[in-house]
Amino acid sequence: MAARREVGRRLGVSHSVVVRLHQKFQATNSVLERPRSGRPKETTQREDRFIRRQALQQRGTTANIIRGQLRVATNTNVSTKTICKRLHEVGLRSCRPAVRPRLTVTAAHRQARLAFCHNHARWTRQQWADVLFSDESRFNLHHHDGRARVWRPQGERYNIGLVQERVAFVGGTIMMWGGGAFSFRHRTPLYHIIVGNLTGQGYRDEIVAPLVLPALHQIGVQAVFQDDNATPHRARLVNNFIQQAGVTRMNWPACSPDFNPIEHLWDELDRRVRNNHPPPRNLQQLLQFLQIEWQAIPQAFCRKLVNSMRNRTAEGIAKRGTHTHY
Repeated sequence: MAARREVGRRLGVSHSVVVRLHQKFQATNSVLERPRSGRPKETTQREDRFIRRQALQQRGTTANIIRGQLRVATNTNVSTKTICKRLHEVGLRSCRPAVRPRLTVTAAHRQARLAFCHNHARWTRQQWADVLFSDESRFNLHHHDGRARVWRPQGERYNIGLVQERVAFVGGTIMMWGGGAFSFRHRTPLYHIIVGNLTGQGYRDEIVAPLVLPALHQIGVQAVFQDDNATPHRARLVNNFIQQAGVTRMNWPACSPDFNPIEHLWDELDRRVRNNHPPPRNLQQLLQFLQIEWQAIPQAFCRKLVNSMRNRTAEGIAKRGTHTHY
């Protein structure tokens, strides 16, 4: 008895715990809990494989559809919650699909993307640093990107403070030329496209001549200009003007925003604008915030994006010209 009390004192447990463990050891030669049967599973291993196979073969299906297919195939009726549990057990969870531009069925886009990656696979960081990337983007006054989350218990979904209110027609739109011409050391001003859609003449007179050419001259004779295949960019008068100016233009594959690092710069700019408190209340304030936050983005962030080009082309080759994660 004294020995048991001494053991309990040293282990910091009561005397009764030591007594029960000693009795269990004498009876079973172990102090571990014996396995218990518990509630039996509602599905067999064969049915679990069927559930997994249906989810992998039809990635866009729902748990309720798989439940119906299981009932028809095996006459086993389970809840959708059980279907979800079986899929979670094998690492499958319902997620939002990534959104990317459509690549043609004929594989022409994929072949062009793959050729671009092969042609630039051996480019150094310095070569990518001499590229002037550019693009246009639209910014809405009221923006909802689906990223906002709130912590709440059940039953409080519609409580005040937990509801994200939306405004119809997004409150107006501003189109900016992604002064997106930024490079390793240089960044152009952010340009507001004021009247309607951008035309070839407007692109030449308002963007290429006053903004692109001075930026290319700052980089040097080795500078390369990148823009996508939008109709105004490839207008004949724009092509002639760029050729006469002696500008080296990058052959950019269609449907390839994931290769353009400026897309991430737009995302960063939008986040910075949305983090202002209070947020912009009208289009004039939105334009002002865009100009301020554009200048506030650290050049180190742009440098990091440009340095990612080697990884982008390498992943494009590995994916055989299909979508990358960028």
